[in-house]
Amino acid sequence: MVTAITNLGRSGLYDWLIQRLSAVAMAAYVVFLVVFLVLNPELDFSQWRALFDQLWMRVFSLIALLSIVAHAWIGLWAVLTDYITPMTLGGKATVVRVFAQVVLGVVALTYTVWGIEILWGL
Repeated sequence: MVTAITNLGRSGLYDWLIQRLSAVAMAAYVVFLVVFLVLNPELDFSQWRALFDQLWMRVFSLIALLSIVAHAWIGLWAVLTDYITPMTLGGKATVVRVFAQVVLGVVALTYTVWGIEILWGL
């Protein structure tokens, strides 16, 4: 039996909804950046810096970052719970799965903090 302690939305419906909303946010961010780059073929560092100095762009980037982390966590949680089972690893499946989730959680937290430091200059 898989417990709901390590999933993000606490239920399949919420996890599904978080993944769909995060996918929309990531797609909007990528589309915006591609359009911005196409419309600014002579882009230099000062223009790029000016874009990211604006509050709305920092917030948009933060939403994209949090969407990536949430989307990845739910996806990897699903993969781990589907493929690291007692049938594949015997009695050590829970230990291996929890260890993998802790490692992935530390990586996700590290990248989130690092991204916030980059975006907000903390």
